[in-house]
Amino acid sequence: MHFSLEQLAAFVAVYEKGSFSEAAVKLNKHRTTIGQVITNLEDQLAVELFERIGRSAKPTSEGQLLYSYAKVTIEQAKSFNKMALSLSYGQLECLNIAYTSLIPSDVLVSIRQLLLEKYPAMKVNFLIKTKEEVKAGIEDDSIQLGFVNVDQRTPITSFDITFLCYLTFGLYTAKNSPLAELPDDQIFGALKTSKQLILKAYLDDEISQKILLSSNYEVIEDFSLLLSLVQQGVGWSLLPRVTIEDLGDLLQLQKLNLNEVRDDFQFPIALWAPRSKAIMEIKKDVESLVVAYINERRAR
Repeated sequence: MHFSLEQLAAFVAVYEKGSFSEAAVKLNKHRTTIGQVITNLEDQLAVELFERIGRSAKPTSEGQLLYSYAKVTIEQAKSFNKMALSLSYGQLECLNIAYTSLIPSDVLVSIRQLLLEKYPAMKVNFLIKTKEEVKAGIEDDSIQLGFVNVDQRTPITSFDITFLCYLTFGLYTAKNSPLAELPDDQIFGALKTSKQLILKAYLDDEISQKILLSSNYEVIEDFSLLLSLVQQGVGWSLLPRVTIEDLGDLLQLQKLNLNEVRDDFQFPIALWAPRSKAIMEIKKDVESLVVAYINERRAR
């Protein structure tokens, strides 16, 4: 049995969009073309993939079973293409590293120093991006490495995903804040009515619903500004412990311990990269550095 990648791509697009018209827009094809491609695939497979209901396309039970196989095949084909293309290129002249504001700046400085030592002629750019922007950048080759929160994950991708570590977060307020003086059994109630300062990256990564405790909250885009506002007692915030504990008493922040929350918040961080020969060695170096950085601070 023979079928083309074009047929599988059309099948996956219709399945995910639930419509021949929307799949056609995604693939930059005419609706009738997509419909004919799917009909030909169904004839070849001798299986009906979709129920046509007006303008929508509902996958049959057979279509549901075949979707994951088609999706994996498409993503592997993309990976093959990118790896094959990368073999014809030499060392990178420019490396774009995307990251969320959750990543401690010390880690990024260490990465730059490492790359400067090993690849002195390579230009390195650091870009703050959302998870969706990182994904799009890797797919169009404008981003070579991306640090992202992977609290919501998908196992089927055309790029390389490596889980690095869990970043641990605690609840912090200024040491002279009234919250810092409350007994543990009263803090949770006070937090729900006190001003919470939330980093925009939490909203971008869709984890705000897990850490948004107060209806009285404000969104801050810059991490340094967020730290300063918490220091000045404007509000309380969820902050990465690795950053706060590195700076120690300089920040004059108090970690809050709640009876209702016995453990710290943890978010998984992964490193995304295209499947490329030119990136493989650099990615290994960066992975090792980040894991060593986190383990060293945990040992403290």
